[in-house]
Amino acid sequence: MGMDVIGNNPASETGSYFRANVWCWKPLWAYCESNYQVAKKVTHGFSNDGDGLNGFDSSELSELLFRDLANGTVAQYKIDYDLQLAELPRQNCEWCNATGIRTDEVGIEHGMPTRKLEPEIAILTGREIGSCNGCNGVGTSPHWATNYPFYIEVVENFARFLKDCGGFRIH
Repeated sequence: MGMDVIGNNPASETGSYFRANVWCWKPLWAYCESNYQVAKKVTHGFSNDGDGLNGFDSSELSELLFRDLANGTVAQYKIDYDLQLAELPRQNCEWCNATGIRTDEVGIEHGMPTRKLEPEIAILTGREIGSCNGCNGVGTSPHWATNYPFYIEVVENFARFLKDCGGFRIH
């Protein structure tokens, strides 16, 4: 699933369409909402129900994003964001009940209880046999929030889109 952002009155091909998968859109729009008052005019920025901004407001948001890309604000946000994600605790694996060995019907069907572990996982877990496709045999996995990366390139592309879109709607 993704967010298709359609330009209302595009001045170029760049302003006609912007797409971000749901994993990238959420941190992008959260950044916009938390830093720019104009973005708060979009009531449903995290859904694809057609909400958006007019041409004037889109242009303003573009200028703000370009300014903060140029002055390092976006880069610093990425550093802080990535650090925050890195500090989140790992979560117990739901597929193996945090044992590192998946023994349910699916696990047995795919030979996970008797699968040999990769050497680096075996060193980490202290065993050589028994795996889980949910946690790679470790018993824990990264926090769910780590699935939502923040990319400077996505911000740059969105700013370019906003500059030429003439307003937009999110679908």
